[in-house]
Amino acid sequence: MEKTYSTVVEGMTCGNCALTISKVLEKKGATHISANAASGEVHFSLAETVDVGRVYDTIDDMGYRVVRNGQEHHGAEGHDHDHNNTFLWICVALTVPLLLHMLVDWSLLHNPWFQFALATPVYGIGLYTFGLSAIRSLKHRLPNMDVLIVLGASAAYIYSLIGLLFMPEQAHNYLFFETAASIITLVTFGNWLEHRTVKSTTLAIDALVKLQPQQARIVMADSLGKETILEVESKYVRSGDIVMVNTGDSIPIDGEIVAGEAQIDEHMITGESLPVHKRKGDAVIGGTLIADGNLRVQATTVGNSSVLSGIIRMVREAQGTKPPLQKLADKISAIFVPIVASIALLTLFINYYLIDVSFADAMMRAIAVMVVACPCAMGLATPAAIAVGLGRAARNGILVKGGDTLEQLKRIKQIVFDKTGTLTTGKLQIEAYHTNIEESFFRSVVASLEQHSSHPIARSVVASWKDATPISFTSVNEIKGKGMEAVDSAGNKWQLGSQKWLHDNNAEYNDYDLYLYRNCSYAGALKVADTLRPDAKETIAELKAMGYETVLLSGDKKEKTERIAKGLGIDTVYAEKTPEQKNAVLDELLKKAPTAMVGDGINDAPALAKATVGISLSESTQIAIQSASIILSTNQLSTLPKAIRLGIYTDRTIKQNLFWAFFYNVIAIPVAAAGYLTPTWGAGVMALSDVVLVLNSLRLGIRRLGS
Repeated sequence: MEKTYSTVVEGMTCGNCALTISKVLEKKGATHISANAASGEVHFSLAETVDVGRVYDTIDDMGYRVVRNGQEHHGAEGHDHDHNNTFLWICVALTVPLLLHMLVDWSLLHNPWFQFALATPVYGIGLYTFGLSAIRSLKHRLPNMDVLIVLGASAAYIYSLIGLLFMPEQAHNYLFFETAASIITLVTFGNWLEHRTVKSTTLAIDALVKLQPQQARIVMADSLGKETILEVESKYVRSGDIVMVNTGDSIPIDGEIVAGEAQIDEHMITGESLPVHKRKGDAVIGGTLIADGNLRVQATTVGNSSVLSGIIRMVREAQGTKPPLQKLADKISAIFVPIVASIALLTLFINYYLIDVSFADAMMRAIAVMVVACPCAMGLATPAAIAVGLGRAARNGILVKGGDTLEQLKRIKQIVFDKTGTLTTGKLQIEAYHTNIEESFFRSVVASLEQHSSHPIARSVVASWKDATPISFTSVNEIKGKGMEAVDSAGNKWQLGSQKWLHDNNAEYNDYDLYLYRNCSYAGALKVADTLRPDAKETIAELKAMGYETVLLSGDKKEKTERIAKGLGIDTVYAEKTPEQKNAVLDELLKKAPTAMVGDGINDAPALAKATVGISLSESTQIAIQSASIILSTNQLSTLPKAIRLGIYTDRTIKQNLFWAFFYNVIAIPVAAAGYLTPTWGAGVMALSDVVLVLNSLRLGIRRLGS
């Protein structure tokens, strides 16, 4: 049996770090590994027989810090981050004078011992920052980028030190202290810049976290009914507690209103721009804002089980999921360091022994090769785009369960829709009726009979004709599977029910849903219809304009299904299908092309899970939501084209990032080996390469998603 673990790893700030930790976990037997460099979160599964504490110890030994139960997470602004900022400014202050000696003819700047004094603290900081990580990665046979940084800086520093100590008369020919210092300073600056930039990809999650109120007012009542208001942190609210929430407050928990009514702003969760009026018995979501009113809410779902916590967890886990393109980049990054080290040694050998370049120049070229090559760019190319794409999706009311889902969306060729609750609202209305008795009396009889039933059609009839004059019956019975039967004060026997029960042998008005009989004679009939979603027709038209084939797959009657399909312009119709038959139809469609399934009911769950991408609306059944890969939290179909476009743009951004990451290394390494790129310039360009990819990814956050 396997157990799933989730933790935060401090110090995991780039794609290469995440890859290193993933490799450690793989060696320990972990599966389903998700390491998110943007948030520092790691999720994995491990056999219950394996001591997870020892696994965490191994990660700690690599130079990271696993935040364990009960420990404080310092986060991005923790102690280590403050140290890194201090180190950066020290390195900059000492490296600038070293570089100035190439531009300014001041004797002090050219003094070998002065250069040694400036470079040594920077080199020491480099060994502290990168050296321990490099040694630990080699110890665990997982060489990382820090190995190349330490090798390059150490080669320049030691070579310069040897020239200073053993050949003082010719020391100026051996001095590369500025190279050693600039490598460490620029890489430190690049890491700082990358850290700041990558953190911006988690702004969507941070905004969601801030929606969670920190305080709650619990209503306490003693045995005499006297109430006391106790203000506590929201995390201490338990299921069943009554919480008081007033105008301007955020609701701290998911719950049910037990007293009061209010206008509630839910746009941050559902995308609905107008406040929703809620009263006693209605459900409310934690994090939504009371625009006007006062409520007493009984907590039903608290802590990590709440809607908002589920959304945050879903987005975070999705950010760490590795799509196919990322897995390719990971494989290349894993072997990149030893390959680059080999190329650097080959550069030194070829330049010195075959091309007859001086040893100092040959060594500088080898150092430049080590410094300029950075697998971080390849490791960061996909996560950065996925993180921004998921954040943009969340802001648009699109919840994505896996980072690979955004890539899958690009493959979709056809989109299958369920009917009831997906293309329609699921709310029944009276479409037509016929009667041979007085119309108002007909309405009164039907509404009064249906008040005694809990059937969905009965509830819709009562809601539609709530103004009808009520009629009292001396007896009322609900006959399961058939309808209602009652006797009025005059002794008339009334029956309201299905065609099969009452009207099977009558050819007239045989396409209605309910029939009313008085004393066994026909008195009228009603036709009930599910109303279309207001954005259904526009959404289907937009998807067809984008080139997708649309399919309607429903368990409803053929006549109704075909009528709706025709009205919406849907290409293909499958009607009167059971869940098993829906699954079989989807199998056939999947053989033709990658297919998305949009559904909302329990009967749609198998098809949602089987489809290339399963899409559910937020008001769907829980099993449908769990089976889907994408949830439209606005509960609006019009969000679907945006989700597809976002998937296409995310995939395009990933490919752009990977192209530039590969292109950069393919071009930069030979240029450095040929001596056209100094180690200093190589370090600067390498440090900025990651940031260029992240900035390209950040364009997803502002790109227009409309048609």
